[in-house]
Amino acid sequence: MLLLGVRIGVALGLVGIGGLALVIGTEPALIKAGVVVIEVLTKYELGTLPLFLLMAQLFFAADASRDLFDAAAKFLGHRRGGLAYAAVAGCAGFGTINGSSLATAATVGSVALPEMRKRGYSDALATGSVAAGGTLGQMIPPSGALIVFGIIAEQSIGTLFTAAIIPGITQTLLYMAVIWLVIRFRPDLGPTSERASWGERLRSIARIWDMIILITLVIGGITIGWVSPSEAAAIGATGALIIATIRRRLNLAMLRDAFETTLQTSGLILLVIIGALIFSVFVSVTGLTDALGDAVRSMHLGSFATLVLITLFLLLLGSVLDGLALMLLTTPILLPIVVDAGMTPIWFGIFITRAMEIGFVHPPLGMNLYVIQGVAKDVSINKIFKGVLPFLASDFVHLLILILLPATVLWLPDLVSQ
Repeated sequence: MLLLGVRIGVALGLVGIGGLALVIGTEPALIKAGVVVIEVLTKYELGTLPLFLLMAQLFFAADASRDLFDAAAKFLGHRRGGLAYAAVAGCAGFGTINGSSLATAATVGSVALPEMRKRGYSDALATGSVAAGGTLGQMIPPSGALIVFGIIAEQSIGTLFTAAIIPGITQTLLYMAVIWLVIRFRPDLGPTSERASWGERLRSIARIWDMIILITLVIGGITIGWVSPSEAAAIGATGALIIATIRRRLNLAMLRDAFETTLQTSGLILLVIIGALIFSVFVSVTGLTDALGDAVRSMHLGSFATLVLITLFLLLLGSVLDGLALMLLTTPILLPIVVDAGMTPIWFGIFITRAMEIGFVHPPLGMNLYVIQGVAKDVSINKIFKGVLPFLASDFVHLLILILLPATVLWLPDLVSQ
């Protein structure tokens, strides 16, 4: 159905209802599907999603991406490859207020790419750094993907956000390490720019201090436990509304567009969640997860080999499936196997989000790559693929770190819960 172009939520829901009808009968299948719909629509935690989406839309209208990149460029631009570092830092900053890989790549790319190309940066390095940096939008909280996973897997969204902080930081540092290595061997790919004065640097910080304070309150409040994710989302949306007002960007047209986009995206994600949960019930009723778990245990692979096998499976599917489709299709099947291998659902939530991100820059689908080509229309897709390859290699290293050192995910939530 996905290959025929059917929307992911509809495809999952129809297959789930059809499968349940075959296994338990038509009437029980329809009743169960109705129960799932009511349970989803009455989940208090689901209010987190539209509020964070509204916050992102308001920040977008306030030109946050330009201000964040400009601040990073003022501090790093005078170094070799400095604007590429700034692009990754800008993506990380915008990821804290956006939560979407595609939107992060598009908005930061529209600001960063013209600057880098104007200053003589290689097209491959410029496009590769922004395409890879865009994936930070899904990992750094608040993340729409983590909210969806938390609802599907019935895990704490606040704990998932806390668990994502260190992987988000290490992912950012790995991308910067890639830029450092590339520039070390090919200094001509990222020439230096003029050094900004401390006055210019401080003025660039002054333009984003309000966003920094709000994001610190939102993410810090969730991490420390002062507020729930839903309360933090309400604070974030209200704060973004105030910031847009102070910056004189708020008007009826902008507000209408922000609400319209938020409602459209929220409705789409709601449909996807409902379809995924119906599909999950069907998978559970068939006993597929138990059968697969028994099959994996019978191979006596051990925890590490099992997780590597799951990684290869996710990367294979991620090269041809949309990221959200990958998460929704595989979570009901793989989560019990991962738990049986000794990992927690929280760890798997971060891990599958990370694998999903790689799909955004992994040929042949690689949606971020095509988004970047839409921004830099005269750069060939082959050159963008070439530019993202070193960053793709660091993504595989990061997945290996998450497998070998699960404490990178679990340490901070454990520390906060004490």
